[in-house]
Amino acid sequence: MGGPQDVRVSRVPSKPVRREANRSLAIDLWLRRDGAFVADASLRLTPAEAENLHAQLCYALHDATAALISPASGLPYCRKGVLTTHRPA
Repeated sequence: MGGPQDVRVSRVPSKPVRREANRSLAIDLWLRRDGAFVADASLRLTPAEAENLHAQLCYALHDATAALISPASGLPYCRKGVLTTHRPA
């Protein structure tokens, strides 16, 4: 057996999240091992799983990334309540 491997999963930047015929949402991913491309994959989520992930991302991002958003575009609606009600300790 070989030594430890660096396995990475990342979104395919050119492909948006899409809704499939069965109403699930699909996120296209790239899989890499030790820096080399291995395969494409899709993460499929039910609407409930996607909503849960969405809420968790909003809370995880909190104030840390607000500065990255253009003032002209403003914060997405889902983030406005997070920034005003959730403050890290």
